[in-house]
Amino acid sequence: MTDSTQKKKTKNVKLPGRHKKRLFIGILLLTTLLASLLLYGIWHVARLGLAEIAEPLPVIVGGFFALISGGALLAIFNMVLAVKGWPYLPFLQRQNYELINLLFPVAVYVAKFFHVHKRQLEGSFIATSNLMFNRMGIRVPADKLLVVTPHCLQLATCPHKITRDPHNCRRCGGCDVGALVNLADEMGFHFFVATGGTLARQIVYNTRPQAVLAIACERDLMSGIQDVYPLPAVGVLNIRPNGPCYNTHVDMEEVRAQLEKIIIPKEQANG
Repeated sequence: MTDSTQKKKTKNVKLPGRHKKRLFIGILLLTTLLASLLLYGIWHVARLGLAEIAEPLPVIVGGFFALISGGALLAIFNMVLAVKGWPYLPFLQRQNYELINLLFPVAVYVAKFFHVHKRQLEGSFIATSNLMFNRMGIRVPADKLLVVTPHCLQLATCPHKITRDPHNCRRCGGCDVGALVNLADEMGFHFFVATGGTLARQIVYNTRPQAVLAIACERDLMSGIQDVYPLPAVGVLNIRPNGPCYNTHVDMEEVRAQLEKIIIPKEQANG
């Protein structure tokens, strides 16, 4: 397949839409407020019984619940500051991810009440996470960056096994794997194709990168970004013209743009 044919094919593929960051933050804030009201209700019902056990217990338990709620609201406020481009507290990013891990399953049900699909919520999280990644100004040498893609990026009928070595790709242009191998050779980053989350985590462990760029669907990106934390990670959504997990694509221009933001130019790295 020629380069012109490949470019023409790519143009005919519908690119993923831009997810709104305020959607995820809004749903997470509402979920946090509901959880805070639940904690207050539990405390209000239990306070008399707690006082019978020990007089200071209602104050201690109430203070603990207030600390949890206040910390969660502070973490969300910190995300809002980052999204708006205002000064924020980078050291609270860990609390952000812990809050997301704790409340996201509940946030999905809250989102359903407002007819917001889980995929929209996950996409909004990825957009928010990517923005915070960029706000932190993370730059690493090319050989300290790992790029991971799912195996569904490979053409389903391709006979060549690339999950252990992407250079087994014949670069025929039938899928985007060849273009990523070329880009890895050009820029010098590590590139692997994973068959699932377990292999992806093993690749991260063996490679020991300083940053990760992952290409996947909303669900896998969200879980992957949280799994590798505190390792900084940025996500690029794949394109699914044939549905999920089958002959997927990626916007190579977006991948290159993200890589150029992350990778330190050789002249600067050597200097």
